[in-house]
Amino acid sequence: MGAVKVLLRNPRREVDVPGPITIVNLLARFDLNREAVIVIRDGELVPGDATLADDESIEIRPVISGGAW
Repeated sequence: MGAVKVLLRNPRREVDVPGPITIVNLLARFDLNREAVIVIRDGELVPGDATLADDESIEIRPVISGGAW
């Protein structure tokens, strides 16, 4: 069985997670709110209902919002 390679930001760390796994279950494993992060695979956003194969690499980044009025 392989693993999904997960790159987390803030703090930066790399973790291997047994796959296949859904985005929902992956985020729950790290106690992350789906509304507070984006998941990126091969430069593309991954939808929340996607399942990751055990040989994929993804990045999880916090959503940053802001601006001036």
